Amino acid sequence: MSRLQIPATIADAPAASQTFLEAINKKLGVTPNLFRLMANSPAALEGYLSLAGALAKGELPVQIGERIALAVAEINGCDYCMSAHSYLGKNVAKLGEAEMSANRNGGSNDPKAAPAVQFAAKVAHERGHVSDEDLRVIKAAGYTDAQLVEIVAHIALSVLTNYANVVANTAIDFPVVRTHQHQKNRTRTLLDT
Repeated sequence: MSRLQIPATIADAPAASQTFLEAINKKLGVTPNLFRLMANSPAALEGYLSLAGALAKGELPVQIGERIALAVAEINGCDYCMSAHSYLGKNVAKLGEAEMSANRNGGSNDPKAAPAVQFAAKVAHERGHVSDEDLRVIKAAGYTDAQLVEIVAHIALSVLTNYANVVANTAIDFPVVRTHQHQKNRTRTLLDT
């Protein structure tokens, strides 16, 4: 059960969020719980949608964004985002199971994508404190400063949704995919009983 209010319908959301939720519902045919959660704050919902929309027009392809989202969701132990991005990775970005598994572990089977996912995982683990060598490696792989800034923005967007969903304990409304952290915690709990 969610620990924060999630408006049951668009009409239950704050008036300033309803237009955003109607647009999401029109585009997707549904209004996922993440968006209804964020709707509690019209400013937060607008900020999230603005950044996501801007990144969709950026230099990095959608596949890189989904790979980063999977890596960061795993790092932050967010089952909601892991489930959502596993669905989007498969159905929108057309990533295979082996690729998504590699992404969850901070890598990629795609030689062009691997440096970006590895760098994103390093940034997320180290909270931005990467070395000159880390930057040299990703730049040597052909990534520009603009693309590096976009990688950081993708991480920030993922952290926002990861933290919001973990704090709220948002009910997962995608096919459920658990993070390794969740699985380890469940195993620990079963062993303790």
